[in-house]
Amino acid sequence: MSELAIVDTFTKLIFGEEEAFSASEELIIQAFRLVDHSIVLDSRKNMGIYLRALGVAEMIALVAQVQTCLADGRQALSRVRKETVLDRRAH
Repeated sequence: MSELAIVDTFTKLIFGEEEAFSASEELIIQAFRLVDHSIVLDSRKNMGIYLRALGVAEMIALVAQVQTCLADGRQALSRVRKETVLDRRAH
């Protein structure tokens, strides 16, 4: 996921957009919940309020953490998929 996609999703949360979020935006929101435990149970509206209160440096750090979380998740899924394919071949 690009930094821009994460910032765009955060912007939607900040401005309280009610439209449906795409699958990739939903992943970004879930990664946000994983990296910042203080918002794990918050509504999207409260997540937006939280994001709005962040300073620039905090927002930049959060975007980087979410991006890392998403990359780590993709790598973990990739390993699982490869192991599953290899396991099937062994049988």
